[in-house]
Amino acid sequence: MAIFGLWVINKAGGLVYQRSFADGLAHLTSNEYLVLAGTLHGIHAITSRLSPTGTSSGAHVIEAETFKMTIFLTATGTKFVLLTSLSDQTADSVLQKIYEAYADAVMKNPFQTPEMPIRSEGFDARISTLIGSGVST
Repeated sequence: MAIFGLWVINKAGGLVYQRSFADGLAHLTSNEYLVLAGTLHGIHAITSRLSPTGTSSGAHVIEAETFKMTIFLTATGTKFVLLTSLSDQTADSVLQKIYEAYADAVMKNPFQTPEMPIRSEGFDARISTLIGSGVST
């Protein structure tokens, strides 16, 4: 199993956190990540309305030829996106732990403005413990 990256997208579709953990995906600029986050937000909104069986929370997993994106949608509309290898089976449990770290380290921080980029050493440290040290980009 390989975890390539983590994105946190706010309810308006803005990328508020991005981190890479392993080589394997293309290296993108900050602007390209912002565009991708907005596009994924739109795709997620469309898929939530296309369900033939009634209400849906939108796309949960998007698979490509060499990786997959697993999306965890919170009650407030924040999306946690984990980019992993196709063989990964633990993305859901990892996303749940990331959400718990987010709730503890970011949402309980009185200096963090909701919907703004996440600048929290505590959150970074917990993510590093969960996933790894990351790749500098």
